[in-house]
Amino acid sequence: MTIKEIIKPSKQLHMSGMLRIESENDRFMGPGRVELLEKIIETGSISQAAKLMGMSYKKAWDLINSINQHTTKPIVTTQTGGEKGGGTIVTEEGKQLITAFKKLHSEFNIYLSEKLEAFLQS
Repeated sequence: MTIKEIIKPSKQLHMSGMLRIESENDRFMGPGRVELLEKIIETGSISQAAKLMGMSYKKAWDLINSINQHTTKPIVTTQTGGEKGGGTIVTEEGKQLITAFKKLHSEFNIYLSEKLEAFLQS
């Protein structure tokens, strides 16, 4: 009898997991940080991005600083005041990082699906 035959047919199973990239002492990248970067792109503001995510401005800054400390070039840069006011941008390197992480995350989910199917056939 396979595992699939043991499980009720009415139960649709899926496997999930959390993909995070970490260094020795700190997290570098994960879905929440990617979302924060995307919200900064969308709003041009750390404050607005944090608000949309329901997090404090300080927490958002801490996450951005953590990301920037892991990279050779800044992922997020800020501009203060001036004629057009301040703002925040995600650099080209940041956009590349978002794209690469999303691709990795997609491959991770495919891997989990394949492993679940293999499990059900055992």
